[in-house]
Amino acid sequence: MALPKELAIGIDVGGTTTKFGIVNRQGEILQQDRIPTNTHENVDDFIDDLYKKLTPMMKKAGGKTRFAGIGMGAPNGNFYSGTIEYAPNLKWKGIIPIADLMHKKFKLQTRLTNDANAAAMGEYMYGCAKGIKHFITITLGTGVGSGIMIDGKILLGHDGFAGELGHTVIRPGGRLHKGTGMKGSLEAYASATGVRETAIEYLTEYPETESLLRNYSINELTSETVYECAMQGDTIANRIFEFTGQILGESLSNFIMFSSPEAIVLFGGLTKAGNLLLNPTRKHMEENLLPIFKNKVKLLFSELKEADAAILGASALVWDMD
Repeated sequence: MALPKELAIGIDVGGTTTKFGIVNRQGEILQQDRIPTNTHENVDDFIDDLYKKLTPMMKKAGGKTRFAGIGMGAPNGNFYSGTIEYAPNLKWKGIIPIADLMHKKFKLQTRLTNDANAAAMGEYMYGCAKGIKHFITITLGTGVGSGIMIDGKILLGHDGFAGELGHTVIRPGGRLHKGTGMKGSLEAYASATGVRETAIEYLTEYPETESLLRNYSINELTSETVYECAMQGDTIANRIFEFTGQILGESLSNFIMFSSPEAIVLFGGLTKAGNLLLNPTRKHMEENLLPIFKNKVKLLFSELKEADAAILGASALVWDMD
């Protein structure tokens, strides 16, 4: 008797590294591995490398017949077309029909979405948003990504690219985002990169204020450095998190009044700052809401392991095929 199709492959395509794993319906990663992304000049070589790595893993798990499909999260991944389109941090330029190429190589149905939508799917299937049909996931890492769940479905828009909340302008004419050329976007302030930029600005703006951050060169300043100094009571470091939380909270209030979610899930490296970020974010979020929205939206930190979340989120796309 054939074994049921109880397994999925989850693949997270990052600019530097691609992580992948074999996941069951309970959200357990049974096997996982990674390959470099940026050493493959063309996508066919990348897929060949994935195939070489995944084939023995699939055999160990019982063979291809046990697999329901492949889910992929990638920058600028389009769910509708299965294509990666003009991803700025990948070597493969233009429009890449990666879902179709994967299907041909692996002979398994393949679904693609962008990395932030995959994170939202992971929260919905396995994380703190399990069973919540209206929520927003905000990923706070090098950049700011977002996935919007409405009525239990990811918001995609007419072309597959809805939900780029990180690029909404929160300070018109404000800080330059070097990647897009836009001024004043959320990502320019509330990402790990944005925290570093704020640190550089504050050290210049408050030259008379003593700070542990002055012990580091500009190249050594990171969001983690700011966190470590803030935990030691450093005045400027704490101001940086207060400001970052203000920007994020004001943005979240706009997002709440747009889609009225039950919860907002914060995920990514910057959330390691804990209450240093959460408290000012919640304060400024609530202050900028209309009364009908106040004290209704849960602000949560993701409970998924950061190392596993991308694989889980991508694999969740497969179960959504059911």
